[in-house]
Amino acid sequence: MFENLSSKLEKAFKTLKGQGSISEINVAATVKEIRKALIDADVNYKVAKQVTDTIRDKALGREVLISVSPGQLLVKITHEELTELMGGQKTDLTIKGDPAVILIAGLQGSGKTTFSGKLANYLKKQNRQVLLVACDIYRPAAIDQLKVLGEQIGVEVYAEPENKNAVQIATNAVEYAKKNGKKVVIVDTAGRLAVDEEMMKEIAKVKEVLKPAETLFVVDAMTGQDAVNTAKAFNERINFDGVVLTKLDGDTRGGAAISIRSVVEKPIKFVGTGEKMDALDVFHPERMASRILGMGDVLSLVEKAQEVYDEEEAKKLNQKLRKNQFNFEDFLNQIQQIKKMGSIKDLMGMIPGMGKMMKDVEVDENAFKPIEAIIHSMTKEERNNPDLINGTRKDRIAKGSGTSIQQVNNLLKQFEEMRKMVKTMNKTQGKMPMPNMKGIRR
Repeated sequence: MFENLSSKLEKAFKTLKGQGSISEINVAATVKEIRKALIDADVNYKVAKQVTDTIRDKALGREVLISVSPGQLLVKITHEELTELMGGQKTDLTIKGDPAVILIAGLQGSGKTTFSGKLANYLKKQNRQVLLVACDIYRPAAIDQLKVLGEQIGVEVYAEPENKNAVQIATNAVEYAKKNGKKVVIVDTAGRLAVDEEMMKEIAKVKEVLKPAETLFVVDAMTGQDAVNTAKAFNERINFDGVVLTKLDGDTRGGAAISIRSVVEKPIKFVGTGEKMDALDVFHPERMASRILGMGDVLSLVEKAQEVYDEEEAKKLNQKLRKNQFNFEDFLNQIQQIKKMGSIKDLMGMIPGMGKMMKDVEVDENAFKPIEAIIHSMTKEERNNPDLINGTRKDRIAKGSGTSIQQVNNLLKQFEEMRKMVKTMNKTQGKMPMPNMKGIRR
């Protein structure tokens, strides 16, 4: 996410490296590079000029403390301006009414239907009774897709495949929700390949009748400035409440995320970062600015960990570690918890300094697969007591997992080293480290 922009901004700040003071000359050179980086990232030109002019004026008008270098000062000012440009602070989803209606709009292919499923999953985790409504009457696959997503997350989907009146379907769905105790209704509407009058009339009519608590416009971040222009056209007609940026995990230049708030004057509320149903993040402008500038995002990392964190399981694990009883069953469970948190590269990018270190490193998202396969090929007794695994058993485990005996040996060796480390820590009454296993190489 934002790798190219982060890299170019880092290069821009290097202009001030070694400089002892702020001057019009060195600030002008740095600001020029920042503006170029923003424009290359597909940020609206007027927005890029406005924000860099502000950065320049603030930098020249601020005293540099002895303990702060000019480069650090400019990074701080840029962080402040990027945060303000993207909205300043997060904007919560409005959920009012009985039921609360959330209307989803956007072009075809923007990820509307997938987002509807993700939002339903997000709200379900908050113990809300959710109903998904299939109101795309033009693309039959959209109804089927929504039903599949609903089944995956355990959320009911309301659909009338034979009905070609979107307003009627939506109205009927709200009545159904009232009768069946559903507190939130998410309406997935039809998209088109481009903005057209028929589409605008239909979505406007649905909004007029439903009077939703929230209207969200879903836009594909990979389309750059086209995303901003489309958002502007939709907002002029339906006056939506917030923006959802999808596909931020792709090879996008990120300009839409930075400039859409300024151009449309509506907050970004969510960002999609993958295909999985839990790959949805609440948008925090300050945290996003930190990530763009390579400063990491520890708060989001902690929140992701808390989502999969089970306090009772953690207590049991801690007890096992202290009694030197940690086994492969426990380790497999820890791997699955980590995978629930999302993309490994994305998680590493949230750690300050790691984004820069991992810039040119290929992270294999399937790195855990050989380890999981090996553990799954063990018997229950072998997982609980790895000391049982002899040469014959290793051969069987390797064949069963599609790996080599060397890979099995590597895993067993690393696991034993970790157990010894934990044992040593227990003896010294130190703090328990989390298990840290290296990948099993082929």
